Amino acid sequence: MNECERRSVDVSLMWHRIITFEPTPQKPFVLGLPTGSSPEGVYRELVRRHKLGHISFRNVVTFNMDEYVGLPRDHPESYHSFMYEHFFSHVDVLPGNVNILDGNAKDLEAECIAYEEKIARVGGIELFLGGIGPDGHIAFNEPGSSLRSRTRVKTLAYDTVMANSRFFGGDVSQVPKMALTVGIQTILDAREVVIIITGAHKALALQKCIEEGVNHMWTLSSLQMHPAAMIVADDDATLELKVKTVQYFRSIESVAAEQGFSQTLPSQKSTKAKRDSVLEMLNGLYTKPRSNPAKLNAPAIDLERVPSPNLESMMTRVASY
Repeated sequence: MNECERRSVDVSLMWHRIITFEPTPQKPFVLGLPTGSSPEGVYRELVRRHKLGHISFRNVVTFNMDEYVGLPRDHPESYHSFMYEHFFSHVDVLPGNVNILDGNAKDLEAECIAYEEKIARVGGIELFLGGIGPDGHIAFNEPGSSLRSRTRVKTLAYDTVMANSRFFGGDVSQVPKMALTVGIQTILDAREVVIIITGAHKALALQKCIEEGVNHMWTLSSLQMHPAAMIVADDDATLELKVKTVQYFRSIESVAAEQGFSQTLPSQKSTKAKRDSVLEMLNGLYTKPRSNPAKLNAPAIDLERVPSPNLESMMTRVASY
């Protein structure tokens, strides 16, 4: 799909999830958010819809994926600055509902532990939106990261530092070499994960994720283990995929559209109600007494040991041959 179609899918999905969730101050919608070039168009469209009155973020709690270590909060390239410039300053999200890791905390380890605890206390993340790097890393979970990792301090790979130098005037020395990042398991714990992939330079990472197995050297591949993960990619990002792979996914999308299916994830409320209904039915089946229970008459089993064979007679017979 082209850029416009891809952005439309991302925004429509997020809009639909928040609206149908019907968030309240007591039960907010919890959203995981990324930074970088991939989500900029998504944020612009969400801001536009908010200004038209189509969506409110007042009862939305956000958790950002990562932040540089040692970069001042008000630095133009800090992720704190990015989020307020591109999104938070333009919508009605409450300041107290915004959570961004503090890369200047005195105790970075304690900051990471507290971040995980905050996520747990609001009931977990409902939807995590993310992007990837050319090497397939999600957030700052570089190649080799544990797929069970949690929020932590992470040393950045040289390729990541080089890629991010474009935001620092091409000066690699100005790019922070460490960051705080949510872990792979933190992302996988979200009820739903949506990853945006654009550009031919990320095509190999998409191919590794889709056509090969789970591999911690390509942390994007961990999405294979998530029950409700979606990748939204433009045409350039599919260049490394086999033609039949692309055709396969397009055919699924086409058939689903023809049958009236959409990428609709049932709400937690409806899922719980359905589960309770099924459990009630099953409990009734197993606890209700049968009117004419069947009786099976199993044959008696002789538990006496079978006598050991007479080895001497066997040897005599063998010798006679």
